[in-house]
Amino acid sequence: MTKHVQIGKTDLHVNPIGFGANAVGGHNLYPNLDEEAGREMVRTALDHGVNFLDTAFIYGPKRSEELIGEVLKERGNRSETVIATKAAHVLTDGGEKFDNSPAFLKNAVDEALGRLQTDYIDLFYIHFPDEQTPKDEAVGALKELKDAGKIRHIGVSNFSLEQLKEANKDGYVDVFQGEYNLLARDAEKELFPYLVEQNISFVPYFPLASGLLTGKYDKDATFDDLRNGLPYFQKDVFASNLEKIDQIRPIAEAKGAELAHVVLAWYLTRDAIDVIIPGAKRSDQVLNNLKTLDVKLSEDEINQIDRIFQP
Repeated sequence: MTKHVQIGKTDLHVNPIGFGANAVGGHNLYPNLDEEAGREMVRTALDHGVNFLDTAFIYGPKRSEELIGEVLKERGNRSETVIATKAAHVLTDGGEKFDNSPAFLKNAVDEALGRLQTDYIDLFYIHFPDEQTPKDEAVGALKELKDAGKIRHIGVSNFSLEQLKEANKDGYVDVFQGEYNLLARDAEKELFPYLVEQNISFVPYFPLASGLLTGKYDKDATFDDLRNGLPYFQKDVFASNLEKIDQIRPIAEAKGAELAHVVLAWYLTRDAIDVIIPGAKRSDQVLNNLKTLDVKLSEDEINQIDRIFQP
C-alpha cells in the first residue's frame, strides 16, 4: 500500500504520484486520441492506487471532465478519488480569453460538477489569471462555493507571485499549480519561498518537459506537435539540455530505474511539492509512472542533480 501524503494544509491525502489527464479526451491538445483508451487510463490509475486526477475545462474542451465523470459513475466509489479541475477559458470566435469574475467561476463550477457527474470537486483551480478581476475577489467567490460544499479546496494556476499574494490575502489559497521542471526552475526563486511560508502546496505541470526529461530523444529528433513551440526544444538549447540529461543517466542505471523516475523522484524531495501529476497517453505509461515510488535518492544524488541542472 502506497503511503499517502497530505497536500499542503488541505485534508486531501493522496498517492504522491497523481495522474495528469490532459490526454483523456484532450482532442484540442493531441491529435487522434481514442476516448476508450482515455477511460481505460483512468480505470488503470484508480485500480492501481492513483487517487488524484487532474483535469480541466480546456482539455477537450470539456471532454476530459466528461470521460472522467463516466468512469467515476461506473465505479460508484466517488469518495475514494480526489478530483482537481480548473477553469478560466472563455472560447470565442476569435480564439480564447480568460475570465476570473465571480459569476463566471460560480457557473464554471456548476458546469464542471455536471460533466464530472459529482456533487463536489475536491480541488478547483482558477486556471489562468484574467486582466480585470481583483484576485482576492475571484478567490472570495471560490470561498463561497467551498462554504456551500461544491468545492473542498481552492487552487490558482499560472499566477505571478504578485497575483498569488493578492489572491491569498485572506489565506484562502490551498494549492498553486505552475510550470516547473529541471529545465524550467524559475518557480524555485519566485514562488517557492512564499508557498512554503504559507503552507500552499505546489503542483508542477510539464514535470518531464513534454517528454524531454525522459531521455528518449537524441539531437536529431524533430517534433510536429505542441513541443515545437516550447523553449526547451528550441535548437540552441535542445542540445545542451540533452547533455545535462545524459549526466544523470548513471544515477538511473545504478538504480535500475528509468531517467523519468529519477527526475520525478527528485521533485518529491522539494519542500514545496507534495504530489506530482505526470501525464500519459496509454495505460502502461500510467503504471510506469508509479515506478517513481521505488526510487530513493541519497542526499548526494539529490545535490548532484541540483548542480547539473542549475539554471
